[in-house]
Amino acid sequence: MPAPLSSSALVERLLDERDLGEGYVRQPQRAERHDGVSVIGCPALEELGGEAAVGGSLDFSHKAKVSFAYVGDGGSQVSEELYSDTETRLSKGAARIFDAMTSCPTYQILGGSTSVTVTAQKAHAAQLGDEQWSQLLTFSSGGSRSIVKQTAVRTGTVAVVASGLPGIVDAYLAKAVDKIKRTR
Repeated sequence: MPAPLSSSALVERLLDERDLGEGYVRQPQRAERHDGVSVIGCPALEELGGEAAVGGSLDFSHKAKVSFAYVGDGGSQVSEELYSDTETRLSKGAARIFDAMTSCPTYQILGGSTSVTVTAQKAHAAQLGDEQWSQLLTFSSGGSRSIVKQTAVRTGTVAVVASGLPGIVDAYLAKAVDKIKRTR
């Protein structure tokens, strides 16, 4: 059984501008802070805590992340996260998070004075690796709405998680999985 990859090895396998094509620019990585974030109306997510509920990094031994924006599109973004751990730990951890996020059709995320209503549903995931999970999340707050597709694919000891507009995630997920397989 192959050993998990290091975080530096995962960085080499992340998508880059050449993989995505013209018009995509890498976004600077911001320190993610989800202190004070709470979930209301979904016991399974409340158990996991605010980090998981708002799509923070998953708790695996090795990880790498990149985000891109499409120039001129008014905010189309896609992010890719790579995780490496044992196959069993990746499988159980990803299933636990995705099952918790889709266990409640609607819940609220509270952060400071902001309340966001989230509607979650399972979505189709292409059969690209050993296992896959996918969900559509609709975020509503203050009269505005955004839809995000989040899909995870485990292939051996690496899991790729792509998040963004549904069409963008579907378009680039196969490239992300292929890049992991090619550079093993």
